[in-house]
Amino acid sequence: MCRHLGWLGADVSVSSLILDPPFGLRVQSYSPRRQKHGLLNADGWGVGFFDDGVPRRWRSTAPLWGDTSLESVAPALRSRCVVAAVRSATVGMPLDVSATAPFTDGQWLLSHNGVVDRGVLPLTSTAESVCDSAMLAATIFSLGLEVLGETIAQIGSLDPNARLNILAANGSRLLATVWGDTLSVLRRDDGVVLASEPYDDDSEWEGVPDRHLVEVTAKGVTMTPLDEPKGS
Repeated sequence: MCRHLGWLGADVSVSSLILDPPFGLRVQSYSPRRQKHGLLNADGWGVGFFDDGVPRRWRSTAPLWGDTSLESVAPALRSRCVVAAVRSATVGMPLDVSATAPFTDGQWLLSHNGVVDRGVLPLTSTAESVCDSAMLAATIFSLGLEVLGETIAQIGSLDPNARLNILAANGSRLLATVWGDTLSVLRRDDGVVLASEPYDDDSEWEGVPDRHLVEVTAKGVTMTPLDEPKGS
């Protein structure tokens, strides 16, 4: 149910992160190597990046593998902080741009890899779409990213079948949760990549254990276990 990637570090091109690598998001859109749910991600793509602190987005409902417009422009798009995703829509969810990650509250860019029962989420008028991922994003934004770990643990306790891998960025921080799906981290000399699966065969990729919160800042990478609320 989707693949996503986040970058924090030096100013790099979007193309170098999602199109150029041998197993980048473009390849993951039709041939993911570690995806446990679904065979491909053909229901759209989205790229978000920060431009002088302002989050910008480019989203589409077309498969990434055939989008020549992005291929033409991506080498010229550069940023120190990027969030990108390819989508495999949950059955019954709308197939439109507003349902495609990354979502934003004007400060953060956020992607959700997984599925969640919308019935456990509070109703909010700020969701960009009625799809589960957009409603989850609106819930996280309303509660604040500072309590992301607690929010995910609480929702996970309410929906035991949920898969709640979140990737969020505000230009100077990357936050991610691993809850039911895969996430890997690559510490490069010029920055850090968080990705649903490695975009190449570099031996330095490290798998993040399930039910962990990951934070990336200029100081480095920290991982914190996530526990369900007591009594859940």
